[in-house]
Amino acid sequence: MKPAGPLGAAAPGGMLPQGPPPPGPHQFGQNGAHAQGHPPQRFPGPPPVNSAAASYSPYASAAQSPYPAPTSSISQLGGQLNAMHISTCGSGMAPPSQAPPGSLLAPSFPGPPRPPQPSILQPGSQVLPPPPTALNGPGVPPLPPAAHRQDGLPGPPPLPGQSLGPGYAPQSAANYGAQMPGAQLSYPGGFPGGPAQMAGPPPPQKKLDPDSIPSPIQVIENDRATRLGQVYVTSTRGQVPPLVTTDCVVQDQGNASPRYIRCTTYCFPCTSDMAKQAQIPLAAVITPFATIPSNETPLYLVNHGETGPVRCNRCKAYMCPFMQFMEGGRRYQCGFCSCVNDVPPFYFQHLDHVGRRLDYYEKPELSLGSYEYVATLDYCRKNKPPNPPAFIFMIDVSYSNIKNGLVKLICEELQTVLENLPKEEQQESSAIRVGFITYNKVLHFFNVKSNLAQPQMMVVTDVSEVFVPLLDGFLVNYQESQSVIHNLLDQIPEMFADSNENETVFAPVIQAGMEALKAADCPGKLFIFHSSLPTAEAPGKLKNRDDKKLINTDKEKILFQPQSNVYDSLAKDCVTHGCCVTLFLFPNQYVDVASLGLVPQLTGGTLYKYSNFQIHLDSQQFLNDLRNDIEKKIGFDAIMRVRTSTGFRATDFFGGIFMNNTTDVEMAAIDCDKAVTVEFKHDDKLGEDTGALIQCAVLYTTVGGQRRLRIHNLGLNCSSQLADVYKSCETDALVNFFAKSAFKAVLHQPLKVIREILVNQTAHMLACYRKNCASPSAASQLILPDSMKVLPVYMNCLLKTCVLLSRPEASTDERAYQRQLVMTMGVADSQLFFYPQLLPIHTLDVSGTALPSAVRCSESRLSEDGIFLLANGLHMFLWLGASSPAELIQGLFNVPSLAHVNTEMTSLPKVGNPYSQTLRTIMSIIQQKRPYSMKLVIVKQREQPEMVFRQFLVEDKGLHGGSSYVDFLCCVHKEICQLLN
Repeated sequence: MKPAGPLGAAAPGGMLPQGPPPPGPHQFGQNGAHAQGHPPQRFPGPPPVNSAAASYSPYASAAQSPYPAPTSSISQLGGQLNAMHISTCGSGMAPPSQAPPGSLLAPSFPGPPRPPQPSILQPGSQVLPPPPTALNGPGVPPLPPAAHRQDGLPGPPPLPGQSLGPGYAPQSAANYGAQMPGAQLSYPGGFPGGPAQMAGPPPPQKKLDPDSIPSPIQVIENDRATRLGQVYVTSTRGQVPPLVTTDCVVQDQGNASPRYIRCTTYCFPCTSDMAKQAQIPLAAVITPFATIPSNETPLYLVNHGETGPVRCNRCKAYMCPFMQFMEGGRRYQCGFCSCVNDVPPFYFQHLDHVGRRLDYYEKPELSLGSYEYVATLDYCRKNKPPNPPAFIFMIDVSYSNIKNGLVKLICEELQTVLENLPKEEQQESSAIRVGFITYNKVLHFFNVKSNLAQPQMMVVTDVSEVFVPLLDGFLVNYQESQSVIHNLLDQIPEMFADSNENETVFAPVIQAGMEALKAADCPGKLFIFHSSLPTAEAPGKLKNRDDKKLINTDKEKILFQPQSNVYDSLAKDCVTHGCCVTLFLFPNQYVDVASLGLVPQLTGGTLYKYSNFQIHLDSQQFLNDLRNDIEKKIGFDAIMRVRTSTGFRATDFFGGIFMNNTTDVEMAAIDCDKAVTVEFKHDDKLGEDTGALIQCAVLYTTVGGQRRLRIHNLGLNCSSQLADVYKSCETDALVNFFAKSAFKAVLHQPLKVIREILVNQTAHMLACYRKNCASPSAASQLILPDSMKVLPVYMNCLLKTCVLLSRPEASTDERAYQRQLVMTMGVADSQLFFYPQLLPIHTLDVSGTALPSAVRCSESRLSEDGIFLLANGLHMFLWLGASSPAELIQGLFNVPSLAHVNTEMTSLPKVGNPYSQTLRTIMSIIQQKRPYSMKLVIVKQREQPEMVFRQFLVEDKGLHGGSSYVDFLCCVHKEICQLLN
């Protein structure tokens, strides 16, 4: 897609002379409001009157405000959207002129039992504007009422500074004046204000009802209303599963559960031309080790003894429900490559009258979408069984970590968590061995052999060539050496109590751990507890390069790249030796997460970051993360291969992975929270009858040291009708894919280009639907496919993340951290991350533990007398309205009024009443399924910390640039009209 033409492009010929120009490049050209050599201004001249000072008196009522109350961006969009009716489900609408005056044509969101009706957005007199607020930021400048074209349909409104008469001059770039602060965006970071709009009172205008644009909450609720608690049976190829936000019971009957694989669409277009036309990415988000709830069947383990799994001779696909048996059961045709194979004699079975094997229901690999095989020695390194994995704990004992009590905290906690090392279901105790290293600018190895009275320390001072000073006694069984280990953990804080060493190394620490695993010939995981920039003289030494001047330049991408190539080659070595690195970071200043986090990312580990860690406030969050990380389901030394049926293939992979070639996805480890997103491309036509088949096979070592193969199979439909492709799309998976491809691109491309591509592709997908699938209707209508009606709000949330749009309070490290987190997220985690859950707590039903219905993430949904809980998977906020009811405050905090509530606390006090118990239960339910422990932040309305909370009200305009949902919808609608023209 080419970006739109330059600003002020002349109107196309043959236009009606009356009215404004067509919605096109004149408003947002190539660089938004500052094309043609007007560079974006960071701190421009005086803003338009209506935006002034709003931020200083948040929530001020119009009466107190010294300035005219800023009309919110929503009401000012009324003019823009006057002519834009949003219709989902794709049916064409009658133009508004045919509707009875003042009535909405159709309910915006019909309830589940009714057949889907188009939802229309039509401004009308009965719509009340939201109260004027500061949160939406300075709104767009008021626009004159919509002009009418000769055909009687309202056209788009004239632009500021344009005449309505015939022969108007195209808007020039100069009229735009200064851009709003911080909004250097190519999509509307707020429509730019300029001197042209400063004069006179704004004309009266129709209002746009925010309730009439598609709501993510409504989509989630509708899906729950029809599918919550139901049994979802996977027998049908290409069916669209319930949303990730809907709890249901999955019954595997031949296709993998959506917990393991979700797709951007469950119906692929038959040809690559169709795929190019729609520009819908064809991708699968695979979470091979996803946690399965206790009411679903765990994976069956198939053991064929020394012969191993049955595989196709040509493409090496594993036996699965897509194989077709023939010739009385003596041969089978591969569903992936169509090769006809002989059935091995041991595997022979007769067929029934429909050609199905008689043992169909007895063999998981014939009847289920997901199962495991015991791997034979051919699948093991050096053709011998693997040793059980080891965990090595590596603690930074530099001065600051000793002084703030962190080292003591870690040592105390390890004594408890080591009791819960993961083990195989049938094992008595864990087979995992453990080892301990401490470090500052040198490394200390500890011998904790069970027959020692005291642990022994060995120091390695040569950090440029790290070696392991002992083999016997370094990695031990925890149960056997328990007393020596506890002895050591008690001594470590004392041992370094007088150390003044503040410099640390980092790469040699990983190197040491990897060498220890290599020497013991086992895979494993390093748990590194680190807190500062590694400045000591050693490989991987880093300097502070946190340069704010690079922001909003083409060099901004450098901030996301590792400083030194030491880390890249170190990661490669770690993957080769099955060494996974998990890093707990406790930074008080810049530590270069982009460099330190690279090895954890490429080895399938996890990065946890606790900025400005304070023991009394943050220890609970850290300890929860540590316990969860040690106990979670994990596979080691893994290789994943994704096979497909003929006609398409896997071309691109995103996640915590390393690739030496184009097909093998290598992971030192993969756990239950890590997902790999795979993109597919056509290399031939796909047939409607055969569909598109995917098989994901993961070869790995269990925590008990057994080599296994985990297989997931999924069959998708194919169609030569674009409407079928759109109908089967899943927005949450699309957003996961777009986020990962954009976050991968930030390493190589300017952020501005990435944002433009995202806006363009959103518009392109929707324009293609409008052109090829929707009933004919007025050009002023925005028509959205039912499956994608909330795609614009999620894409806008992605565009506003601190990764793609820098903002003052998000440090370089925080941006690199969030980028890395999203790269390994599954669909459920990315859904919550981009559109947080906002729950009204004051409406709690204390008789049960059902979550209250969520509300949309917008300031207009908050109420002064309410209490709201917001969670996005990383953060949790409890927002207290200025007039929160005293009895609720008393019930939750055990203090008489809001003024007495201590906002420093990071967990709710245990007050023995139903309110407190219900809220604490709800918080633990929200936390339960999430990979990161969310620290609670208590925020009072109109107090400074509220600014951080506001960033999560993602439907509103960003405080430092970034459109509101309504503005973005306008922008996308313009782009669509432009594409269709």
